[in-house]
Amino acid sequence: MTSLQDADATARALPYPELADEIAALLRDPSVMVPPRIVQALPGGGSLFVMPATDARVAITKLITFVPGNGARGLPTIQGDIVVFDVASGQRTGLLDGPTVTARRTAAVSLLAAQRLAPRRDGPLLIVGAGVQGRSHLEAFAAGLGVREVRVASRQAASADALVAHARALGLDAQRVDDADAALAECPLVVSTTPAQQVVLRGTPRDDAFVAAVGAFTPRMVEWAPEVCRDMAARGTLVVDTRDADHEAGDLLQAGIDVAALPTLADWVSAPRAVRGPVFFKSCGWAGWDLAAARLATRS
Repeated sequence: MTSLQDADATARALPYPELADEIAALLRDPSVMVPPRIVQALPGGGSLFVMPATDARVAITKLITFVPGNGARGLPTIQGDIVVFDVASGQRTGLLDGPTVTARRTAAVSLLAAQRLAPRRDGPLLIVGAGVQGRSHLEAFAAGLGVREVRVASRQAASADALVAHARALGLDAQRVDDADAALAECPLVVSTTPAQQVVLRGTPRDDAFVAAVGAFTPRMVEWAPEVCRDMAARGTLVVDTRDADHEAGDLLQAGIDVAALPTLADWVSAPRAVRGPVFFKSCGWAGWDLAAARLATRS
């Protein structure tokens, strides 16, 4: 029987700490196969993503659209679904809400990276960009790292205030900051989740900082100034989520960094090593993360 899960049911099936653990397990699973995703440009500036993946038990295809201008229409930026199949029988066994999986698995990947790479994990946490990904990262870092202090920066004060209110409802000490670059000096944990249409961060992260750069996931997108990326490459540690980042990590590619020479999150999961700060973790997305979510959701 096919399980059709709406946004709320999908979220309940994917607690952040457990999802981070499932992602780590997937990175150690030799049966996982993830072909390159298809990104089809759409008229008007949107994109259609087709992202299949499989392991020995579960196969998925993620079908979502990304339309940056949807905020002005009052619509979600990401829409679509993840179809889950049983490998042995080929039967469809589940349908998960695509935006919910995207938000939660992306934050869980950042959480796993912070668990393995962050020189300091106590915060304060600075979130730059107060949309869906800002909210999911806030929840993930609170649940998985125990962060209690949060600073929120957004070009729209109302969005920042709404995320601050959500953080306070979770029992966190939260406040809005109007200068994200200045806030870098007091925050060892930083997550950037902006629409990435232009550089929004030019400040220098602390020596003990962990940065999860999430917003830019194509070569043309960018959040961090090229000189900041080059500085962190010279004095710290750069890690990418997967080898797909070699041609998708806009922040690093536009800084002229040889992304193909950087280690991946899987490298750190399989062989932990010492970290030299600051740490810059570049996340671009991968269907394997959606497969991990499907594995967890269908096992619950």
